[in-house]
Amino acid sequence: MSSLPVIMAIVNRTPDSFYDKGATFEDTAALQRVADVIEQGAGIIDIGGVKAGPGDFVSAEEEIDRVVPVIASVRQRFPDIEISVDTWRSSVADQAIRAGATLVNDTWAGHDPELLEVAGQHKVGYVCSHTGGVIPRTRPHRVHFDDVVADVIKETTALAERAVNAGVPESKIFIDPTHDFGKNTFHGLELLRRIDEIVATGWPVLMALSNKDFIGETVDRGVDKRVFGTLAATAWAAARGVAAFRVHEVAETFDVLQMTAAIQGTVKPLNTIRGLV
Repeated sequence: MSSLPVIMAIVNRTPDSFYDKGATFEDTAALQRVADVIEQGAGIIDIGGVKAGPGDFVSAEEEIDRVVPVIASVRQRFPDIEISVDTWRSSVADQAIRAGATLVNDTWAGHDPELLEVAGQHKVGYVCSHTGGVIPRTRPHRVHFDDVVADVIKETTALAERAVNAGVPESKIFIDPTHDFGKNTFHGLELLRRIDEIVATGWPVLMALSNKDFIGETVDRGVDKRVFGTLAATAWAAARGVAAFRVHEVAETFDVLQMTAAIQGTVKPLNTIRGLV
């Protein structure tokens, strides 16, 4: 029987994150969150120190202070867990990897050209994203693609090949369509509608759908009411072969992935007694 897609649990080391509003900015809360999500089924802990969207400037030094000590603590407490650092800066990634990170989640698609080299030098994993050339921490404005899916495939697979050439182990690479980054809601829905084309590239696909604006606009819900929309999109993508999901709600995502895979017949139900005893 096959295993489930990997759950990448979000741990924000920011006071202004769009969803949790700084709930894990303090060290104790962050480490408790890590323990909780591992128990709920997370396979990767994704630790980031800068809000993705517009906000207060955060220097590389401050970003390092926010993420590196926590990564070190997580590595000490959970020596076997995969730890991802969510950063677009090579200096931050280098320090994070030395503290125990095993994956670089470069959500800004190689904006810092040295970031990929750092991942390769350390032989850690790398997430190849697509942003349409948008500058980090800016929102899209009147973006246009002749074919957003083709553009995503072209850019992420080229970045994946560059990662391999830089020394990143091929087995540790994900490609990420990167919903909302340089894209509008119609683009986000198109990426889901045609996700089988992205999966068909052969590179493991990571999707970060959790509570994003394209879901909010689709169901007309605020940030705090997008969970059901997120889980619907997750089930759709999981059924079509997406390999990993970056999420806020780990327990709920686990149930969706378990149920989807059980319907497909790739995993067994976890506890079957009804009508059998």
